[in-house]
Amino acid sequence: MTEQPIATETTSIESSPTEPPADAPKTERPPSYVKLAMRNMVRKRGKSLYHFALTSIGLVTVFVALAYLTR
Repeated sequence: MTEQPIATETTSIESSPTEPPADAPKTERPPSYVKLAMRNMVRKRGKSLYHFALTSIGLVTVFVALAYLTR
């Protein structure tokens, strides 16, 4: 049985003190739904703006129609 050298901060050049070792379990949570949705909106900017414009026009149309019908 051979003895393995003990890795210390002075002998370990591969990992920095701020990063966990590669074999350590991940403590980060997966990204939230909102974070993923925001990232997706940034990637597909044109489609998001198009849907926002349609929604805005639709809401204004509904409000104008309600105002006209209830005058």
